[in-house]
Amino acid sequence: MSKSVLKKTLVSLAVASSFAAFAAHADIKVGIAGPMTGAYAAFGEQLWKGASQAAEDINAAGGINGEKLVLVKADDACEPKQAVSVANRLVDSDQVAGVIGHFCSSSSIPASEIYDEGGISEITPASTNPQYTERGLPGVFRTCGRDDQQGTVAADYIIDKLKATKVAVIHDKDTYGQGLADATKAQLNKRGVTEVMYEGLTRGEKDFNALVTKIRASGAEVVYFGGLHAEAGALVHQLRDQGFTGGFMSGDGITSEEFVTAAGGPKYVDGVYMTFGADPRNNTASADVIAKFRAAGYEPEGYTLYSYAALQVLAAGLKGANGDKTKVAEWIHGNTVPTVMGDKQYDAKGDLTVSDYVMYEWHADGKYTETTN
Repeated sequence: MSKSVLKKTLVSLAVASSFAAFAAHADIKVGIAGPMTGAYAAFGEQLWKGASQAAEDINAAGGINGEKLVLVKADDACEPKQAVSVANRLVDSDQVAGVIGHFCSSSSIPASEIYDEGGISEITPASTNPQYTERGLPGVFRTCGRDDQQGTVAADYIIDKLKATKVAVIHDKDTYGQGLADATKAQLNKRGVTEVMYEGLTRGEKDFNALVTKIRASGAEVVYFGGLHAEAGALVHQLRDQGFTGGFMSGDGITSEEFVTAAGGPKYVDGVYMTFGADPRNNTASADVIAKFRAAGYEPEGYTLYSYAALQVLAAGLKGANGDKTKVAEWIHGNTVPTVMGDKQYDAKGDLTVSDYVMYEWHADGKYTETTN
């Protein structure tokens, strides 16, 4: 072998060796998708804060088989078309190994088709519409429950605890909001209660006085609203201003202190009910993580810990699949994962085998607590 050929061979081997060493310690990218801007940015912040702390803790413990997690923020603004664009970018350009998100069901459902084509898993901390997991996609999971589960809890509480027989069911015409309202309506009907009113409003609107007039005229004792905090806050404010003294209930779309702001202050949310999973902040498994959040001046409300848990599930899948993103879903389906919210196990659809929806009540101090009656 000539000296020139030998030199070229040695250089090639050195380059290959360097590339192999680099590849062995390459970062693992994970997309965090949700409404990072717009009216529902408070929920996007919850998802980002939860995942960020989880990534920091996982990396501090050695990462995934020695590789570090790197988060890629993706803003879908809770808009389906933007969610599809974001999903394509995460798969094609960012080449993420998995996704935590989206928040809105209307975003998660179309985006999941893109992730499925890309062979990666999506774990949503917040999308509760049943159709997300009913389409037979192998890589979709959630760390929250389903609307048909929380709708049953809501309707039963309205009948058994609030003793209401006249219920106005209002929704925001969105996949999540209308789906939740329909699930609650179905259980009310099953229990023998026919709604006195069923109507939709448009997300983004702020003047609901005409709707409030119709609600009052219907004789409703309770208003059930399927939607998010911005519209829920405006609606309850205008109901109270027009003298409606009946009950107001919504779902997990108002689990943010932004609901208080949207309503115009704590006095307007006092007595409002909502369904949500059992507060993960009360789980002993989350004590150390909660302490970190609070030490940093952040209260891990709403979906913060759901997002933390989602990244734990994805990280466990990546580790169990030895970094092969196409085998992550198979591993998650077959294993129980310890998380900050307790052990999580999944059925064939990607739903949790155990759901824990309970009822909460908002108070005059602008905070919510689990009901005890």
